[in-house]
Amino acid sequence: MKNLKSEFNASKNIFLLALFFVLISTSTFAQSLGGFGLKAGLNYNANGDYFESIGSNAQKPDGNIGYHLGLYGKIGNKIYFKPELVYTSTKSDYDSDTFKMQKIDAPMLVGLNVLGPVSVFAGPSFQYILDSEFSGISIKDVENDFSVGLNFGIGLNLQKIGIDLRYERGFSNNEAKFITTNLGGSTASRLDTRPNQLILSLSFVL
Repeated sequence: MKNLKSEFNASKNIFLLALFFVLISTSTFAQSLGGFGLKAGLNYNANGDYFESIGSNAQKPDGNIGYHLGLYGKIGNKIYFKPELVYTSTKSDYDSDTFKMQKIDAPMLVGLNVLGPVSVFAGPSFQYILDSEFSGISIKDVENDFSVGLNFGIGLNLQKIGIDLRYERGFSNNEAKFITTNLGGSTASRLDTRPNQLILSLSFVL
């Protein structure tokens, strides 16, 4: 079992490294055909429902502010391909508890310039969870460290400066299961880690 887990972790690391090199190669090529740059911004995130025990009523999350930063490439003009590699830190509030997550996002977007500097875009976002924590408890038993979401939004490009607003949603449930211990005993809990967020980004072409 340990060998299988080690092989799985090694495969994930290789995949992440390969994804990084693919983006760098694409971005290098993009310098002559579109653009390459840096981006950063804010995330307003609310993950899925939290269940204090199996069969209990679900707690709905309240959104909280997180942040992201990364790099991107852009190939094309009227119709363009825009791969990104972004570090993201998010928070979601459940009553008095807070769920925190750090992940690597790799959106692969296709966009269309519709009116002057205004464009619309959409595409899948491949996500790798680096770390997660629920009210001080580190969560290690996340169902899938890798997941896929959907990004779509609108962007405004003013020469070297760009602003975009997008919505991101996970395609499928991705639960974390963990045990909390208190004076009354142990409680099995479940938390849906699927992202549900608005993302506001500022980008700069290098």
